[in-house]
Amino acid sequence: MTNPLHAAYYADSAVQQRVCVVENVPLARDTFRIRFHCPQIAKRILPGQFVMMRLNAGDDPLLARPLALYDTVLDGDQQPVGLDIVYLVVGKMTGRLAKLSAGSDMEVWGPLGNGFATPPTDHLLMVAGGIGQTPFLALARQYLGQRVYGGSPLRLTPPERVTLCYGARSGVYLAGVEDFEALGVRVRLSTDDGTCGHRGLVTDLLRRELDGAGEGTHVVCCGPEPMMEAVSQITAVAQVPCQVSLETPMACGIGICFSCVAKVRDGQGGWDYQRTCVEGPVFAAERIEW
Repeated sequence: MTNPLHAAYYADSAVQQRVCVVENVPLARDTFRIRFHCPQIAKRILPGQFVMMRLNAGDDPLLARPLALYDTVLDGDQQPVGLDIVYLVVGKMTGRLAKLSAGSDMEVWGPLGNGFATPPTDHLLMVAGGIGQTPFLALARQYLGQRVYGGSPLRLTPPERVTLCYGARSGVYLAGVEDFEALGVRVRLSTDDGTCGHRGLVTDLLRRELDGAGEGTHVVCCGPEPMMEAVSQITAVAQVPCQVSLETPMACGIGICFSCVAKVRDGQGGWDYQRTCVEGPVFAAERIEW
């Protein structure tokens, strides 16, 4: 078994630096997109990876927070020079993050995590709940051949279809829909209160998309754990491969504290704890012991 400490994505290869905020703008209720300049990280990060972000002013909150790549920012020569991160205000850290203005600085380290596997597929089906759409914009752009990530282009045949099934509590919380539509992604929406799209669960949309799905469908999923568990069960019945990006809380992001462990099946009928920040955050759905 390969020791994950020797993996290319381990934190020893991450970059830690102070970065300058370029802009910090609202996308939906309590949801913002922050952009900052960081060429070293931007040139290396892959869809599905994340960065740890910490405020420089004071020590409250003391710990950094993991936030997924939304997309890279390119300069006039089409070279990656910055990152876009989309976040939901849910506590002290993100509340203070939302108050940062252009010219503010933060401490950031990354890229971290393993990112998404990118098998050939006829239909890339992305399922998101809450703020879970954030890792998928770059993944869709990569599959569609619209941008290179990590410095090396993938030899992928673009899928026939790329679909985003995206659910939220209410229409006011749906963030970045127009960004996906601008890529040519088919967007299917659901809300708990029926204010936008289908009234009900995002898994209802998934079942519709999987009805009659062929072998060429591949599902990726991110969001609240009960939703991801349901998606895992649905795709298992449909015999469709699925990757899940876990949103396990992290303290260090570099595999030291073991606060972000998840139960992962080992292939011999048992399971063991694995660190979401190092061995994940992306896992094959059937390996997770929900």
